[in-house]
Amino acid sequence: MINVILCGGSGTRLWPVSRKLMPKQFVQMFHGKSLFQETAKRNHGIAPRQFIVANAEQYFIAADQLSGMQMRAYAYLLEPEGRNTAPAIALAALAVDPDDVLLVTPSDHTVGKQKEYEQAVSRAKELAEEGFLVTFGIKPLFAETGYGYIESDGEKVLSFREKPDAQTAQTYIDKGNYFWNSGMFAFKAGVFLEELNRYAPKIFTAARTAYENMSQTRSPEDPYMRIDREDMLQIPEDSIDFAVLEKSDKVRVVSADIDWNDLGSFDSIAGAFAKDENGTTTIKAGLDNVENVSIESRNNMIVQTDRIIATVDIEDLIIVDTPDALLLSKKGSSQKVKEVVKELKARESNLPDIHLTAHRPWGTYTVLEISQSYQIKRIVVKPGKRLSLQKHFHRNEHWIVVSGTASVVVGKEELIIRANESTYIPMGEVHRLSNPGKIDLVLIEVQVGEYLGEDDIVRIEDDFKR
Repeated sequence: MINVILCGGSGTRLWPVSRKLMPKQFVQMFHGKSLFQETAKRNHGIAPRQFIVANAEQYFIAADQLSGMQMRAYAYLLEPEGRNTAPAIALAALAVDPDDVLLVTPSDHTVGKQKEYEQAVSRAKELAEEGFLVTFGIKPLFAETGYGYIESDGEKVLSFREKPDAQTAQTYIDKGNYFWNSGMFAFKAGVFLEELNRYAPKIFTAARTAYENMSQTRSPEDPYMRIDREDMLQIPEDSIDFAVLEKSDKVRVVSADIDWNDLGSFDSIAGAFAKDENGTTTIKAGLDNVENVSIESRNNMIVQTDRIIATVDIEDLIIVDTPDALLLSKKGSSQKVKEVVKELKARESNLPDIHLTAHRPWGTYTVLEISQSYQIKRIVVKPGKRLSLQKHFHRNEHWIVVSGTASVVVGKEELIIRANESTYIPMGEVHRLSNPGKIDLVLIEVQVGEYLGEDDIVRIEDDFKR
């Protein structure tokens, strides 16, 4: 069995902790681990081969987080553009043996009962080997309007229902034969592709073309399957539910009493964490030694990073503090966060996309200060890594090494720069920064120029094929 982990997501519902380039499944705010790491750990014993489907901008985050758990993925499929779950699963299915059973799981859910989960997966595998498309149904605990529902007769699926209103959801609960749709599936790769070709032939044909084009250009030593952007955009966008499951007569459902939670909002996260004596949930997404101050405050949820948050005479609030944005919401209203993101995008703000600390394949950079004509960054380069060979048209750069050793190419000159030494890169000059050492290279970069955007980078050569 191969575990296909779907890592797509735009990071809108848990903003400002989650951003487009660091969506919620990779944020390490869940007891020091990310939801992606918990997903990989949960399934590793069941399906040792893990096939990661991720945005091309995020694969190195997934690889780093797996490496931190002494794990390596069986394969990565890198999407230049998300086209929903049906194309993502189709591309993964094309890359394996048709008789391989795929356990398809989102990367942003929690499961509290591991033993029961393994039992449900075992039953799903049996049905998948018989030629069925299997979905996992969660017995509903209440009339939730944020989930889709599955109507069943035993293990046979009668219908899929979209997210209902409260009255309809209560009707489903009263009938007793409805499950929450977990978004987890199991089936043979070949069976899924046959049903996809039958019910969504345009998706199947376009996905096969994209895969074949990728296979022809992929080098044997490249562990990543990189789909061409134009090929990806030719694949119709659709979910596996709409494209296949709602039409196929081969669908079965396995009841899964596994303490499942789709952490799609801060309200749902608040219910998944322990509360203190005042009913307040505190999640530390930064320094563990930062303690808040609470005076006559109750039933709040606080997500903090690196500073103390003091509350006085408030209750039923959600407070999410990050270095560049602060969110305040009433409990029960956190689904409206996506409206905040929509407004920020209308203002052409980069806040929905990226944190002050941005993760790159070679390390990280943190914006320390920015103005109209200059920007100061802290850059960390991992041992053995190097940035692209590049140039800029609108800025000059000054580099000051704080710790470690930097190997620098500026034009035709190669330099070794150590702590408390610096160099200057003039506008338009070809340059490259590398870390030849065994410890992190840390430097301060000062950019000066009329335009300081990240798109003022002309890559001439790049180890990461960006």
